[in-house]
Amino acid sequence: MIILVATEEEYLLARERYRNDKIIKTGIGALNVMRTLCKAICSDEICLNSSIINFGYVGSNKLPIGTEVEIKQCKLYHPNVEYEEKEYILQQDGYVCYTSNDFVLETNIEEPVVFDMELAYILAIGFTNVKSIKIVSDNLSLKEYENNIK
Repeated sequence: MIILVATEEEYLLARERYRNDKIIKTGIGALNVMRTLCKAICSDEICLNSSIINFGYVGSNKLPIGTEVEIKQCKLYHPNVEYEEKEYILQQDGYVCYTSNDFVLETNIEEPVVFDMELAYILAIGFTNVKSIKIVSDNLSLKEYENNIK
């Protein structure tokens, strides 16, 4: 099993939880994810059919801080424009994760969802065996996020 995290705080949490698994810290956002994972693929450290858990913190519009969720579906979040693009199904049950290029501070989405900055890009690279477990760190507040990850 390979555990993918974005930040040092997520890495430390994953190290406690997934003691016997390989943990790769990608960095935050699309460019860091692509650079890190493409380098790992080229060096045979990881392959597209590797068993992966994307683990880390997310913001949520409705879910309480500290809630742990599994992701059932992932798509990009771009509230100002609509266009046709791939949506990824990870499993039957869980929550929808919207991947954004920026920290989401507000949304008009009514149902409980989560927001991250990496999952859709991990999936877009072509990994086929991905599970995602996220912990709500904030309710669309950068200040809450900064306080709660420490």
